[in-house]
Amino acid sequence: AKLKVVVPATLLIIFVLLYLNFGRIAETLIVMLSLPFALVGGLWLVWWMGFNMSVAVAVGFIALAGVAAETGVVMLIYLDSALQEHRARASAEGRPLSTADLFAAIIEGAVERVRPKMMTVTAIVAGLLPLLWNTGTGSEVMQRIAVPMIGGMASSTVLTLLVIPAIYALVKEWQLRHAPAVVEAHP
Repeated sequence: AKLKVVVPATLLIIFVLLYLNFGRIAETLIVMLSLPFALVGGLWLVWWMGFNMSVAVAVGFIALAGVAAETGVVMLIYLDSALQEHRARASAEGRPLSTADLFAAIIEGAVERVRPKMMTVTAIVAGLLPLLWNTGTGSEVMQRIAVPMIGGMASSTVLTLLVIPAIYALVKEWQLRHAPAVVEAHP
C-alpha cells in the first residue's frame, strides 16, 4: 500500500527536479518519457529470474529510475552543449541554424556520451553482479533489488544512446521549423 504512494511520489520528485534543472518542459518530458524504456530491461530480467513483485523489487526499480533519469540528464546536457556550439558556429558564419547543423550536433553530442555511459553501466553491473551469486542471510532480498537495476542498465544504455537523441532530434527539428514562422509573425 505504501508503494502506491512512494512510486508516484518518486516520479513526481524526479519530474520536478528535472524541470528545475532544465527550466524547460520539453527536455523534462524527454527524460520522463524515456523512463519506461529504461524500466523494460528490469521487467524482463525480473520475469526471467522468476521473481515476483515485492518491496525489494520495487526499491530496485526506484533506484533504476533515478539512474536512468541521471544518465538521461547527462545525455541532454551533452546534446545541448553540442547544439550551442553549432548554433554559435552558424551565427558566426552569418546564417541560421540548419537541420544539417542540428543533426551534426546531435551525432557529436551522442558520440561524446558513449564512453561515459559505458563506464557507468560497467561500474553498476560489476558492482551488482556479485549480489546475484551471493548466498546466505539477506541475499534473497539483495538479489531482488539488484535484478531490476542490472536488467534496466542494459535497456537504459540503448535508451540513452539511441532513443533520447532521436526524441531530442524530433523536438528540436520541430522547434527549428516553427521558430522562423514565430519570428516572422511577431516582428
